[in-house]
Amino acid sequence: MAALVQELIEAGVHFGHRASRWNPKMRPYIYARQKLIHIIDVRETIRGLLRAKKYLKQVAGGGGLVLFVGTKRQAGETIEREAERCGMAYVSDRWLGGTLTNFRTIRNRLTRLEELEALRSGDELSAYSKKMQSALMREYRKMYRNLHGIRTMNRLPECLVVVDPKKERNAIREARKLGITTVALIDTDSDPDVVDLPIPGNDDSIRSIELVVRQLADAIIEGKQGAAAEAAQQKDDSEEPSVA
Repeated sequence: MAALVQELIEAGVHFGHRASRWNPKMRPYIYARQKLIHIIDVRETIRGLLRAKKYLKQVAGGGGLVLFVGTKRQAGETIEREAERCGMAYVSDRWLGGTLTNFRTIRNRLTRLEELEALRSGDELSAYSKKMQSALMREYRKMYRNLHGIRTMNRLPECLVVVDPKKERNAIREARKLGITTVALIDTDSDPDVVDLPIPGNDDSIRSIELVVRQLADAIIEGKQGAAAEAAQQKDDSEEPSVA
């Protein structure tokens, strides 16, 4: 635990926003004010992180889906890397309205993406005019950027992992509407009441985001591995010959 505390502090997880920009609802998570900056209580960060990890391990262990969301510049690369590492879907470029609440339409758009990919890899594209080829390639690039991260999501997720719920308010709103649990790295300028499992911490620092998201991805991997080991054990037990 001491090692985790040290790691969090070194990553600057405890640095909040300017005190003038705070949300008063974040008061329980603030330790002090230093040079006009709010300092987040690292004990609260650890408490939120451990709670979120325990929950995500359960979700992954039960075969549930987790959707990682982080479209701000500092978060995109980490969100992609860690979501792919733990085998979950992600949105790292732009949240498309209706990604959750209009999921069927989004799935149809994924079908269109697959059509464009087939067109692009075959010989059919050359049959179109140069102008049409250009338009199709532009459509493909845009759709790939927006939809590639969720193409494996064949049903609604059980949980959203969000970096900065203020920035991702549309994603949070859709999840709340559908009763989908939200886990979020949340800074001092956000409203913790809109999130089910808040992890108070710096959501602007790349190092802070990397550390927290990596911890959450690790919990998902742990949950999956535990479930796989349990299934293998049950299979072995069922195959053992019964003693007469």
